Amino acid sequence: MKRRVVITGMGVVTPLGEVVDELWENICAGKNGITTITRWDASKYPSRFGGECAKFDVTRYGVDVREAKRLDRFGQFGVAASVTAMRDSGLDISKEDPYRCGVVIGSGIGGIETLEEQNKILVARGVGRVSPFTVPRLMVNAASGNVSIIFGLKGPNTAVATACATGSNAIGDAGRFIQHDMADIMIAGGSEAALCELGVGSFCAARALSTRNDDPAHASRPWDKDRDGFVMGEGAGVVVLEEYEHARRRGAKIYAELVGYGMSADATHITAPDENGAGAAKAMQLALRDAGLNPQDVQYINAHGTSTPLGDIAETKAVKTTFGDYAYKLPISSTKSHIGHLLGASGGVEAVITAMTVNRNLVPPTINLENPDPECDLDYVPHKARDKKVDIAMSNSFGFGGHNASLVIRKI
Repeated sequence: MKRRVVITGMGVVTPLGEVVDELWENICAGKNGITTITRWDASKYPSRFGGECAKFDVTRYGVDVREAKRLDRFGQFGVAASVTAMRDSGLDISKEDPYRCGVVIGSGIGGIETLEEQNKILVARGVGRVSPFTVPRLMVNAASGNVSIIFGLKGPNTAVATACATGSNAIGDAGRFIQHDMADIMIAGGSEAALCELGVGSFCAARALSTRNDDPAHASRPWDKDRDGFVMGEGAGVVVLEEYEHARRRGAKIYAELVGYGMSADATHITAPDENGAGAAKAMQLALRDAGLNPQDVQYINAHGTSTPLGDIAETKAVKTTFGDYAYKLPISSTKSHIGHLLGASGGVEAVITAMTVNRNLVPPTINLENPDPECDLDYVPHKARDKKVDIAMSNSFGFGGHNASLVIRKI
């Protein structure tokens, strides 16, 4: 019999705040975190805006300046969100068996800012000036490795890299470590910091980003007929997962229970989704089966909802395939409309938001949905948050490479 897994701590770094309650309140109030990029000069780029964490400072999380220099920005985000989540959990790791505590924090791209920076140094100043910390900073497992070191966690330690499905896959995988008695406590989620020259330039070259430079705040508009691409964001979302009886014995605050996890592959195209959403539907169906639930048991979906012409339609079709006629009665929202698409971090942040939804009985809105696409005809909770009792919710993440991941979270 599988052991139960609960969420006892949560931490975020986002364009709308670095405190979970602050992020939640801003999203439910319909606020927007998309602005013109300020950390570097994007004036000559086709897309010049994003969900930037402009005020972030990792030294506020107990990391000194020297150590901060040894972390890429994505690693800093991952460490910060993990520190916050652990503080929130109230865990005292010194009282735990370190071999029963682990980390799964992934990234879609990893230390791309370090790669960009060190390549410039290599070209301009030669190989002798390249930093010896280049590889430890840019490797995708850097966040996971550094978090394990900070807290002395010696159990399962891996890193997921499934593009925009990363955060959800990391949480699902970590949950299974606990379910199958390989760990009692796991820190899990995703971190991303690709809002740099090379990152934005690459997505601009792929014509994937919105170019609504005259109106950044309304550029991320999932399911809207006038959407013209996604808006890139940055940040991290991390949860502390814990075996239920372990959490109960120590009197932990429990946000929600992770009850279902499903994943699949489209196996059709490296960037475009299956146009009928077959793979996405399968991930949702598998998550429901894992949870032992029927489709009608789900009361809310935090959608992938990227604001791309193909992706939004494919996900809508996937929801209809999975839920049938009930799909039209099911509230769905995309919080990417508020903060942009955080790539590998999106699933982590959205799992936090989904846990808050079942915890607070309030469904966050989709903003900027002013002219619905006729092919996207479900209840996307436009403009305003909605009071609703939500006992069971789903969070979807789909990524380049055809990766699909769905989580089911239940009130406890």
